[in-house]
Amino acid sequence: MTGRLRCAVPLFEHGSASSPSVIGMAVRTRTVTELMSAAGHEQVVFVAQHDVGLRAIIAIHSTALGPSLGGVRFWNYANERAGIADALALSEAMTLKASIAGLDQGGGKTVVYWDDPDRPRSIELLHALGRAIDELGGRYLAAEDVGATPADMNGLAEVTPWVTGVDEAVGGSGDPSPVTAWGVLHAMHAVCAHLDGNRELGGRRVVLQGAGHVGAHLAQLLVDAGADVVVSDLFPARADALAAELGVTSIPADEALAMPCDILSPNALGGVLDPETIPTLRCRAIVGAANNQLGGVGADRLIAERGVLFAPDFVVSGGGIINLAEEFTGYDRARALHRAAGIEATTETVLADAAARGVTPQTAALELARARVKAAGDHRWKPGDPAAWTNGAPLTTLRP
Repeated sequence: MTGRLRCAVPLFEHGSASSPSVIGMAVRTRTVTELMSAAGHEQVVFVAQHDVGLRAIIAIHSTALGPSLGGVRFWNYANERAGIADALALSEAMTLKASIAGLDQGGGKTVVYWDDPDRPRSIELLHALGRAIDELGGRYLAAEDVGATPADMNGLAEVTPWVTGVDEAVGGSGDPSPVTAWGVLHAMHAVCAHLDGNRELGGRRVVLQGAGHVGAHLAQLLVDAGADVVVSDLFPARADALAAELGVTSIPADEALAMPCDILSPNALGGVLDPETIPTLRCRAIVGAANNQLGGVGADRLIAERGVLFAPDFVVSGGGIINLAEEFTGYDRARALHRAAGIEATTETVLADAAARGVTPQTAALELARARVKAAGDHRWKPGDPAAWTNGAPLTTLRP
């Protein structure tokens, strides 16, 4: 691709410590390869097939720790530049997420331009995308993300083995959202303990922004834990239905960030915490699964100046990829939940380190994650290489 790209959403800059390397909001004009170089991306693939309506981007940020893994996102982007920016930002976030979770994999992402995320995809489109993924030979492993469903993963898997989150009947783990929500819940326990010396959520007000896959499961877990739950969503009917089902309160999406609460939990799209929204915050802490919540350079510092504790999203949301990694050695849900519960200890470590050094939790988490990737050196995973779970044999299939 030639020409120049004006960033329309936050992107990452290698080495920044204020967020997952945010470049900025529509302030710099760079080519795609310049943006890749700035954040250390290895590869970006543009995919199109007109007769099935496919337009997509596959971004591989890093394979230093192993094959890259990341979700397929179906979304109605304002323009192609926004999709490129999202793919680059999300793939780097996946590298950080895998690293700090202790997984032997890197970060990737696919974005598909799609007018209505709830509109089903044809099998022809899924096969076309699956063939593009297959051509990468395992350098990118697909998973479910915003707008995607287990049925989409099953469709991709009909033409390529490099797909996670397929049906449990064929050795997959199915929808990762329940385990993602379980990890978020445990991160909330760590935050409560850090704030008050008491990890319990009973009686605490938690406002959920996003009532989709993760948000719905998290809402149920919070109700079970005795929390006072409030839900919101860009699609009001979705929030209202969840609230009616669980007997909780629903509010308009534009009221969620400013509602008084103990914990604000963003579980939809990223970039929601920026210089405009941060001054309106009336929460004690922010703990959510949405990727790339920070919407600008220094957003983490602005949050800290407001007296709000921010738990880094790439730490909090690690349950999903922890769950998917369990497929590689034979999936077991109980084991996946046990490992995802370890996010509580990881969050505790990050918060304690940040407090001891007088830095934001975002800075502390970034340094921990990047140190592990840097220690792996300049290795790039190639098709036919072994993976950490193959005992030296070439990786030819994801599931035993």
